[in-house]
Amino acid sequence: MLAQRPEEDCMIGPFRGPHAFLSNFHPCSFYWAGRQWPTLEHVYQAAKCEDLGDRDTIHRARTPGEAKRLGRGVVLRPNWERVKLCAMHDLLLVKFKDPVLRSKLLATGEEELVEVNDWGDTFWGVCRGEGYNYLGNLLMIVRDHYRRAAGLGA
Repeated sequence: MLAQRPEEDCMIGPFRGPHAFLSNFHPCSFYWAGRQWPTLEHVYQAAKCEDLGDRDTIHRARTPGEAKRLGRGVVLRPNWERVKLCAMHDLLLVKFKDPVLRSKLLATGEEELVEVNDWGDTFWGVCRGEGYNYLGNLLMIVRDHYRRAAGLGA
C-alpha cells in the first residue's frame, strides 16, 4: 500500500525559488494607464489610488516592496473594496499573457497554489495555517482560463 502524501506536498507555496514567478513582486513588464510598470505589485498599488499624484509616486518606487508600502498610505478609490478582487484577477490575466510566465503557470498542473506568508496576510494568502488565499485562488482561476484557451480542458 502506498503512503499518502501530506497535504503540503500537494500544494505550491510559498511563492519563492522556482515558484517566485507566481509572486506579485516578480519582475514582469506591464503597460497600464499609459506607461510601463515593472511588476504587478506596482500596478495593483497604483490601481487603488484616487489621486494621480499617488500613482506617479508608486510608479517611481524602486522595488515592489516600496510600492506596497506606499500603497498603504494612499487615499483609496471609493469603490476599491468592491472591485479589488476583480482588479487583481484582470491584472493576473495580463501578467500571464507573457508566454514564458503562462507556460510556467500551466506547468503547475493541478497543484493548489497557496500564498504562504509569515507577515500576517490572511486575505491574499495564508499565515500560520489561517487565511482566505485569494491570490492563490485567483492564480488557479487564471491557470484554468489559460488551460481552456490552449484547449487543455480545465
